[in-house]
Amino acid sequence: MNSTRQNKVARLLQKELSELFQREARNLFGGALITVTIVRISPDLAEAKIYLSIFGVKDNEEILKMVKTNYKTIRAKLGEKVKNQLRIVPNLSFFIDDSLDYAEKIEQLLKK
Repeated sequence: MNSTRQNKVARLLQKELSELFQREARNLFGGALITVTIVRISPDLAEAKIYLSIFGVKDNEEILKMVKTNYKTIRAKLGEKVKNQLRIVPNLSFFIDDSLDYAEKIEQLLKK
């Protein structure tokens, strides 16, 4: 059960990261379209799990690797945006959100 504070911080991080990925996609990630689908934050607000949907490229794992290598840049830019709302910028862990692929697979199985 998430607290109200956790939900607010998760929404804030999702909004700011989405804008950041939209602005920096051409420079850092080769023009891939990256969408932040879910942000889950720990109760102490120190850890955030960010789930990304990646479009416009063949190899999602390669883009995820690029996101992880640019971790410090992403966290620093996020810190600049949320410095007035959060005391500490949480540690970010990035994962690929494969729920759309899973739903498509289920749909294909049901059509058979």
